[in-house]
Amino acid sequence: MLLNPKGAKEMKKNVLIVLSYVLVAALACGATLFFVSASTDYNKLEDLENLILTSFAGDADKTKIEDAAADAMVNAMGDRWSYYIPAAELPSFLENSENAYVGIGVTVQATDDNSGLMVIAVQPGGPAEEAGVQVGDVIIQVDGESAQDRTVTEISAMIKGEEGTVVSITVLRSGEGLTMSMTRKRMETTVASSKLLNEHVGLVTIQNFDERCADETIAAIKTLLNQGADMLLFDVRNNPGGYVDELTKVLDYLLPEGNLIRTVGTDGSDETVTSDADCVKVPMAVLVNENTYSAAELFAVDLSEYGVARIFGQKTSGKGFFQQVFQFSDGSAAGISVGRYYTSQGNNLEGIGLTPDEEIKLDDESEALLYNGMLEPENDAQLQAALSYLMDKVVTP
Repeated sequence: MLLNPKGAKEMKKNVLIVLSYVLVAALACGATLFFVSASTDYNKLEDLENLILTSFAGDADKTKIEDAAADAMVNAMGDRWSYYIPAAELPSFLENSENAYVGIGVTVQATDDNSGLMVIAVQPGGPAEEAGVQVGDVIIQVDGESAQDRTVTEISAMIKGEEGTVVSITVLRSGEGLTMSMTRKRMETTVASSKLLNEHVGLVTIQNFDERCADETIAAIKTLLNQGADMLLFDVRNNPGGYVDELTKVLDYLLPEGNLIRTVGTDGSDETVTSDADCVKVPMAVLVNENTYSAAELFAVDLSEYGVARIFGQKTSGKGFFQQVFQFSDGSAAGISVGRYYTSQGNNLEGIGLTPDEEIKLDDESEALLYNGMLEPENDAQLQAALSYLMDKVVTP
């Protein structure tokens, strides 16, 4: 069960059917229009598609027509969480849900002059590290094609490819161009990371609640506690949510016995997930923002409703539906909202969201740095407020 809009790209495709123009042109030419009565098994979309493919004077792309129609149908529901995925984009969607991709193992961002992509992180053990790519390198060519004036998405697509294939990239380093070849391989992204902020507080940053989230989050918590942390600060800002099973495993580890989440589906299902008595008994705080969605919202809300954590940041998105992904025979798919979920105390967040205990807004520069994973803790006003709250709980002898 999906509790996230991840991969739910807000495609802005419009299908314009201007029948009046056809009518005017036909009358001007003295043509005769024939209207055929609909049969009992009339299907407007199939008839319209057949009409376009057989009668349109220009070239019509069947796949584009069907993708546009499907996307329009999903959008017409008026549900901001449902989405359509063209067949060409489904592999990438599935990769994201697995927290994995086939590539070279770099994190990049656009340069100010659009000359290419600057490498801001190199994944250990990846093809890029093995080939000698360094943080600060600017990727200016991929397989001989210029990266100038291309978007991050476009260049990333050029770098990615099938596992086992070779890609050549040219980087600019200290004014010198260096070309390196490397073999693409499947790379797993880090889902949860830990950092000891001081002798008392451990920071756990959770990127999403997709595959491996529970294992990595629980491992991160244990690492910090073993390092001597006696308080935990969770960062789920810009976290798009994920799978209910991953969420409840983490909550079960942290919280005492009780309800965690209830889901009610349009198929008549009604399920409540509970936790056992084992829990982590340390003071906690959670960082959220307007890009905290779904399972990430539930994570923060449940910790708050159990009274074990204080929430800092900005009001969350307010998502209270869960989706199921249905795949079609042509390889495309649709994620449709098929039910509602409720917090430990029976609250539904749709259109409401979570208002933090302490609302703190970051400036635009800090938000951009946070999004790119480059905001240092000492410059993070939201984190510092949460840290101050936790440090006030330190008991001095």
